[in-house]
Amino acid sequence: MPGKAAPNAVFDFVIVGGGSAGCVLASRLSANPAHRVCLLEAGPTDDSPLVRVPAGIIALMRSRKRNWRYRTCAQRHLGGRELYIPRGKTLGGSSAVNAMIYTRGHAWDYDHWVELGNPGWGWSDVLPIFRRSENNTRGADAYHGTGGPLDVADVAFSHPVSEAFVAACVQAGYPPNHDFNGAVQEGVGLYQVTQTGGERCSVARGYLHPVTSRPNLTVLTNTLATRVVIDGKRAVGVACVGDAGARTIEAGTVILSGGTINSPQLLLLSGIGARSQLEPHGIRQVHDLPGVGRNLQDHPDILVVQRSQRHDTLSLGPGYLPQAITGLYRYLVKREGAFTSNVAEAGGFIKSGTDAAIPDLQLHLSAALLDQHGLNWKFATGWGYSAHVCVLRPRARGSVSLKDANPASHAVIDPDLLGDPDDVESLLGGLKIVRGILQQDALAPWRGDEIFPGGDVRDDAGLRGYLRAKAETIYHPVGTCRMGNDAMAVVDSKLKMHGIDGLYVVDASVMPSLIGGNTNAPTVMIAEKAADGILGS
Repeated sequence: MPGKAAPNAVFDFVIVGGGSAGCVLASRLSANPAHRVCLLEAGPTDDSPLVRVPAGIIALMRSRKRNWRYRTCAQRHLGGRELYIPRGKTLGGSSAVNAMIYTRGHAWDYDHWVELGNPGWGWSDVLPIFRRSENNTRGADAYHGTGGPLDVADVAFSHPVSEAFVAACVQAGYPPNHDFNGAVQEGVGLYQVTQTGGERCSVARGYLHPVTSRPNLTVLTNTLATRVVIDGKRAVGVACVGDAGARTIEAGTVILSGGTINSPQLLLLSGIGARSQLEPHGIRQVHDLPGVGRNLQDHPDILVVQRSQRHDTLSLGPGYLPQAITGLYRYLVKREGAFTSNVAEAGGFIKSGTDAAIPDLQLHLSAALLDQHGLNWKFATGWGYSAHVCVLRPRARGSVSLKDANPASHAVIDPDLLGDPDDVESLLGGLKIVRGILQQDALAPWRGDEIFPGGDVRDDAGLRGYLRAKAETIYHPVGTCRMGNDAMAVVDSKLKMHGIDGLYVVDASVMPSLIGGNTNAPTVMIAEKAADGILGS
């Protein structure tokens, strides 16, 4: 079990946030027994069966114990709706509650980071790190590795409607692709997932659990960081409150890995940021860094939801009970069947048109009726399937700011979703594409009435209205402590804070721009690369 630290303990490294990045850092930095490492996590341990069972994502999406359950402020382009933003609040962070999809993005994304002033982050730089981090059941090749801490596998279960969706995409003219992380990203197929033996392989399971017995590693759960302690222009520790009360963890190096929401919030609470963001809350400015909390980006996503004629899709209704009992038995006995599903088994990366140089849309198919990404449980009691499409490189930029000076308060999250007209038109185009895919012959045995947007919504004006009524993010927030060398950058290309010694930010918040895919695997890569840099290797 994780150890306990005495008040005012002195460490070489204190890592704030036991999520994907924090678990990687704790493992890599503590590998040298001379390094004293402390990992702080605001949530509990990840010992819940819901974390291990892949289908537990359905409950974890609403968990009050292991999910921050954030909501955005009212979105001005979405009729004032507040969007749900789930973030993991447990060891493993969002890798303990997400859909486990393992994608890296496109090579262009990383070369673009270099163009934005971040040397060392090109595709040729990061590919070896991706390979090093994974243990892929397909074996090692030029794009994949074996023997790494993170288990990556083909989906153990794929619903027939997921496979029919892939076939429908091919019928619509999109190429099949067996490996979205290989030589070519474009195409459709079944995703690989971070699973092992039919169970979730969170980053905590892959990186942290095997090393918690190290005497030089202290892991404190249920411990909320309240402030980075700054002496002059150097970080010297972290103030926090937890089961043992309030304390200060002193350290030679402080690393923030709280994620795109929590890392900028903690910096602002610590007096690091624009004066205009601090003074209204009575916080004294310690260091002027106006980019803290700016540049928030997320993938805008919309669903096309179809009722199924066949009663074999996933449902939470009474009619599903016999299937659920059978599925639970298969899982408990053999770790196989529907309970190993990540609920988003199929999808891919496609181009919106011939003028797109690289895929600019991503698809996910869920063999269930979804509304509000599954939060509307009553809606999910019927038979059907739901196809997502998201815009991979949106133009809208939002922010994370303080509600008040209380560290326990949630930040004000404003992604400004669909705030750029180009994002609206891109999502509209994606919506039309998905509608066409769902009308292909491969899905004819399942296809019933279209629920969303609805068969009577056909013109562009009506579809734009549907986007504003139903668009969500797909939970890939990045960018609020972005790396770079300009006035609005928060960290440099080594992820060291501009102007503050001994302080790093290592998580998805440092991404200067969104990558074209799910963001967990890139976050692991970022932490691996940061550990190399911090250790001087």
